[in-house]
Amino acid sequence: MLQKPRSRGRPNSQAERERDWGRGAAEEAPSTSRGAGSSQEARSASSQGSRRAEASPEVGPRSQQQLELKVAELVQFLLIKDQKKIPIKRTDILKHVIGDYKDIFPDLLKLAAERLEYVFGYKLVELEPKSNTYILINTLEPVEEDAEVRGDQGTPTTGLLMIVLGLIFMKGNTIKETEVWDFLRRLGVYPTKKHLVFGDPKKLITEEFVRQRYLEYRRIPHTDPVDYELQWGPRTNLETSKMKVLKFVAKVHNQDPKDWPAQYCEALADEEARARPETSGPAPSS
Repeated sequence: MLQKPRSRGRPNSQAERERDWGRGAAEEAPSTSRGAGSSQEARSASSQGSRRAEASPEVGPRSQQQLELKVAELVQFLLIKDQKKIPIKRTDILKHVIGDYKDIFPDLLKLAAERLEYVFGYKLVELEPKSNTYILINTLEPVEEDAEVRGDQGTPTTGLLMIVLGLIFMKGNTIKETEVWDFLRRLGVYPTKKHLVFGDPKKLITEEFVRQRYLEYRRIPHTDPVDYELQWGPRTNLETSKMKVLKFVAKVHNQDPKDWPAQYCEALADEEARARPETSGPAPSS
């Protein structure tokens, strides 16, 4: 989604945090000695080692794509279970979604919770301390500073709109539609599949948001296959600003807006331009 920010001595992207998971091989089983001890002891040790290997198979490192797919699967599972408004049990999550990823379950749950809040407007909370049951709460306001962008007083679709606005700004104020879908697929949002929260995502982005004038959507000439591009619409410029969208992007990535110097300077210039009083026309001559 974004240009790589400057390093600040800590994991500066979700991808880097994900790559750290699953690293480190499992402890090697102790080797049996052939010099001392009987063959029976050796066979016994070998048998015990085999049982240990079967009981706890070695977990290798997972690829970034595997982790993204697992997080998307977990988010979808939580959204589906929440439709019935019945608390979601940790045991059900482990059984139906996590599988062989139990060793990194806390990390997966944390990433899924972040995605639910910033993209879908839901907060994952534990029903009672140490109950191992969870519910989703509609937060409506993922970033406090961005209340102005919610002209409809906050809906689940606003998180998706903010993601798209952030993509456009971080890509130089214009982005190809194909690039938008490349990113949204990582969030479990597909142009050809109905979504539990967003309904028809393609219609929402390319028709609803366009009709509401949050986005401009136009065909790119001389492209084969045909591609389209997206830009901010006039309503977005009136209801929010580049600085507010940049703060949203920084919040999602647990970064500081200044970690993207080019965008930060552009957002500052936009703030200064907005602060200037509009110049009136020449005074009529007497």
